[in-house]
Amino acid sequence: MADAADYGELLRQLREDIAYRRLDSGMRCLEANRSLIGSLAPTRKSAGVLLGYLAQWVDIGFEGPQLIKRLLPRFPKDSRAALPLLDYLHLRMAEGLVAMVEENFERAIGHFAFVESVEEEVRDRELLAISNFWIGRCLRSQGRYDDALSYTVKARELAQELGYGQMAAVMQVLESWLAFQKGKLQEAARTLQEAEAALSQTDDWVNRGNIQSAYGRIARREARYERALEYFEKAMEEYAKRNPRHPNLARSLVNMASAERLMRLQLRKKMDAAAASRKASGGREAAAAADTANTMAEARRQFARLREKAVEQLQAAGAIYQGQGNHRGMGAVHILRGFLCLDSGELDSAGSEAAEAFRHGEQKADYILMARARILQSIVENSKFDEQIEEASGANPHAQLAHDFARDAVEFAKHTQNRRLLARAHVCQGMTFANDFFDNVEAARQSCDAAAALLKPQGPDYIWDDLQELKARILRRGPVDTVLREWSQGLVGDKTFQQITEDFAHIIIPKVWEREERKVSRVAARLSISPKKVRRILRAAGLLG
Repeated sequence: MADAADYGELLRQLREDIAYRRLDSGMRCLEANRSLIGSLAPTRKSAGVLLGYLAQWVDIGFEGPQLIKRLLPRFPKDSRAALPLLDYLHLRMAEGLVAMVEENFERAIGHFAFVESVEEEVRDRELLAISNFWIGRCLRSQGRYDDALSYTVKARELAQELGYGQMAAVMQVLESWLAFQKGKLQEAARTLQEAEAALSQTDDWVNRGNIQSAYGRIARREARYERALEYFEKAMEEYAKRNPRHPNLARSLVNMASAERLMRLQLRKKMDAAAASRKASGGREAAAAADTANTMAEARRQFARLREKAVEQLQAAGAIYQGQGNHRGMGAVHILRGFLCLDSGELDSAGSEAAEAFRHGEQKADYILMARARILQSIVENSKFDEQIEEASGANPHAQLAHDFARDAVEFAKHTQNRRLLARAHVCQGMTFANDFFDNVEAARQSCDAAAALLKPQGPDYIWDDLQELKARILRRGPVDTVLREWSQGLVGDKTFQQITEDFAHIIIPKVWEREERKVSRVAARLSISPKKVRRILRAAGLLG
């Protein structure tokens, strides 16, 4: 145990254990010095610096933010002018950590930015590395990904200059996440591999878990759902090594529930296709029909199991987030519950979950959460409108609410740099414009074009699939001759040649398919294109299961 008058040796060990990610060593050191920490006094040399390092260790997992909250009042604001500059800066870092934990990101950034502002006077590159990293984390949480990346890269470069490869690897995990959000999946995976190698011999179980979680999100984006679940389970195993009730366990549970919901949607498509095939065959072969019935029965059982697992995981995640007071986490739980209800046709329950998610987002001015909640609310109201479409006349509350929620979603998403979120909001708005109440094909087309400009053509991705569905709906509702006439006059708007070619394919392929007796192979041969593209476009037009 360090001598009560000597913070120097304690600080040295805490600093090095953080830098080289010797976390068990640091935790033991902190436990051995609890009495010294409890007697922390601003009159002692480097007391503010010690509080700053305690904040870093709390962020890693020692005790909790309550420790920093208890110690901060010992440094009243009217006495801080007498503190050495370095002590004061660490004090601001501690205050920033508390604000960050409380999801008050603007206030947290203010504290960390002050540390940045005196970079020339202090020249403590380790302190600057942490302040840049924490700013990057706050900006990431606000959806300001481009801004977050510049701070994160600076933090990583500072750590590397110091020779702290393991600390730099922690920052690479955030870099990878930002690359993932920008759709650069291969770059994200490469960065993760570098970080994984650097941390493989450390006991930084949390960041090792974060790496597995990031691999899982990449796999989920690529529709490799079974593999994604394996990664999320590995992440939970790593987190549990640090703490059996670590807060990040909740995030993994939500991620697993999300993957299972997407598996259900995938399974539903297969079930619908099988049902359509059985209907088309007219039950001509009894044996084949019996096999199909058995397959469908097993698929229905799996469909139900996936929902049960997802509901259980969300309940467990909600309990963890509730104990933390984590608004973003609780909002994510409500949104995913809402989509599960939506998938099952429980529209009122889905709307209630979405409203609760919005409430959590509104409390913290969380634009990402508010946009996600409004998207779900708009989808729910559109579904309610579709269910009573035959009765709709004059003003319709569901159609108007769907419009208003979609408009809000677009505006909230614009406050972020989350391109996929904004694209999804535009798709949602386009679907509303294209419904039978508004029937505004031109507005729907503008929303479609805005979403397409934000997304890259991808494989089996649910947002990209929704965009294709919107395109198909627009083409079904819009006059084809008007589109062709505009193109013949060179009126193409902001569209690229590739986009025009894709739109033309959505017009012509369904027509050729009808003429070729609905045979995909004949369409492919007739137009000299791949059967895969024919099926994709027919599926987007709702003509295939």
